[in-house]
Amino acid sequence: MFEWLESFEWLEWLESEIMPSATLQLTPDQIAFFHREGYLSISAITTADEVVQLCGLYDRLFETRAGRDVGDHLDLTSHDDDSEAQAPSLPQILNPAKYAPELANTHLRANASAIARQLFGPSTAFRFDHAIRKPARTGAATPWHQDEAYADPALDYHEVSIWIPLQEATVENGCMWFVPRSHTLDVVPHHPIGNDPRIVGLEVDNPDAVATGSVACPLPPGGATLHHCRTLHYTGPNISAGPRRAYILAFGAPPTRRESLRRFIWLEQQHTNWHERSLAAKKRPRDAPT
Repeated sequence: MFEWLESFEWLEWLESEIMPSATLQLTPDQIAFFHREGYLSISAITTADEVVQLCGLYDRLFETRAGRDVGDHLDLTSHDDDSEAQAPSLPQILNPAKYAPELANTHLRANASAIARQLFGPSTAFRFDHAIRKPARTGAATPWHQDEAYADPALDYHEVSIWIPLQEATVENGCMWFVPRSHTLDVVPHHPIGNDPRIVGLEVDNPDAVATGSVACPLPPGGATLHHCRTLHYTGPNISAGPRRAYILAFGAPPTRRESLRRFIWLEQQHTNWHERSLAAKKRPRDAPT
């Protein structure tokens, strides 16, 4: 279930793209805050003009359900079945730069890459990107979880996710919430949303217990939050009149093999339509029609 978090064939191409020069650096205080608290909020990571450009690309990708046939378009909170009449409540696109290569050549990407290396050192590299869209008034909450709960339990990860809203992010439309210092924990027990193994999205077993002292991080368009892959985080439902667009870039230092074994039972139990589409796409010949 964690293969989309690992290396992709197109990563080498993405890394070879010529990006603008970075125009942003974190201060020593910001770096210290991130490592101490497990998250950081910054008011701008790109320009207002680029946010407008990114909005257009983003909406086109969701309108065309880019990557649906290969498992890159999915709904995190439902059975993700095309035969279902209900519209998706938390649609996501994995690897959107595969379908909009312009995303690899932006000020946002250059700045995100630079600050990720400030946090985890020169070996830090781009891992993947994804986009999550909460529809107006019906966009579901993203339950409390840790990103590493989706990954390979045999490895320890040193990663940062950089979450950028393409409109104002508010408590009403689903801004990010974090539990400070929760990145010092190992991965806590999770389960598929609603304890339904047909659903891709995960949530922690005891959200009321783990979310004590959580902090909301509203942002202007083009701002960003940064969080460690073990930091507990959540976004609320979108009860506003417009969609909430979030674009996320993940960067990491090379993962390390764990000395002690652990099992992510929740991943072993899942059997989702998304996973079936992904496996079927991998088995198809490269030149086969989709």
